[in-house]
Amino acid sequence: MRPLNSTNPKNKMKKVLSTLLVAGMFAVVACGPSAEEKAAQEKAVQDSIATAEQAAKAAAEQAAMQDSMSAVVDTAAAAATPEGEKK
Repeated sequence: MRPLNSTNPKNKMKKVLSTLLVAGMFAVVACGPSAEEKAAQEKAVQDSIATAEQAAKAAAEQAAMQDSMSAVVDTAAAAATPEGEKK
């Protein structure tokens, strides 16, 4: 019979591999983003959304202004055209 405390190379390799596996798992978990980083990323997303909404609002206001100006120009052109010269 073998003694109970014999050093089997397979058992040593299993211990080494399991230790490396556990250390690797800790390294992966530790490398994730912190709560501060997550909050900063969420704030950046919200800021981007707000900027996009402001840009869309400004574009809509610009389009409305151009429509108003076109209507004024069309009205002025129609008023300047004599009644007999309609196309």
